[in-house]
Amino acid sequence: MKVLIMVPAYNEEENIERVIQHLISEYPQYDYIVINDGSQDATAQICQDHGYHLLDLPINLGLAGGFQAGMKYAWLGGYDAAIQFDGDGQHDPKYLPLLVETMEKEKADIVIGSRFVEEKKPWSARMIGSRILQLAIRITTGKKITDPTSGMRLFSKKVIQEFATSMNYGPEPDTICYLLRQGAKIKEVQVTMHERIAGESYLSIPRSFWYMLCMTISIFFIQWFRKRR
Repeated sequence: MKVLIMVPAYNEEENIERVIQHLISEYPQYDYIVINDGSQDATAQICQDHGYHLLDLPINLGLAGGFQAGMKYAWLGGYDAAIQFDGDGQHDPKYLPLLVETMEKEKADIVIGSRFVEEKKPWSARMIGSRILQLAIRITTGKKITDPTSGMRLFSKKVIQEFATSMNYGPEPDTICYLLRQGAKIKEVQVTMHERIAGESYLSIPRSFWYMLCMTISIFFIQWFRKRR
């Protein structure tokens, strides 16, 4: 399979060099693209100085816009699969071959790197929100997704095309729910994720609460009105 690692990055000057150098040195069998989402820091400059493969967006489009830019790049580049991979160092690339192997073996449309296939989900405030989303997906689709908020996902060529050519898709749990209802085959594999070493996440506690609320409303109500292709 011709595989692309998509690395969305917003203000990741403290992390991006470490992340990309690790991918280049340890996983040269995969292509990669850094999607600089209008960062206000030196993220783009660091990528340019090191000659990294860079898609430099002139303004901040947010996660959905940056992600779709990466999917368009993957579709136009003829890739068989594309991996969503965080630029903050929390995702461990040692699981990349497992995701690819699972997609090939299971003929899956999406493979999610989940923290909770084999591990028990804790009862923290953030994980309570994850449990609510997991329950919402289970109620509306009958399917169990143990880690609906995981940002480590591998997408097949068919799904790449859908994301690249439609404005109706974002890399969020409500879209995973929608695709499940459309018959997509989604598998999960156990992974371990690291704590952020440097920089700050944009998801503060108030934003996390608002995010979970919006996702829950979307899963239960808005998704039923999405245009079917």
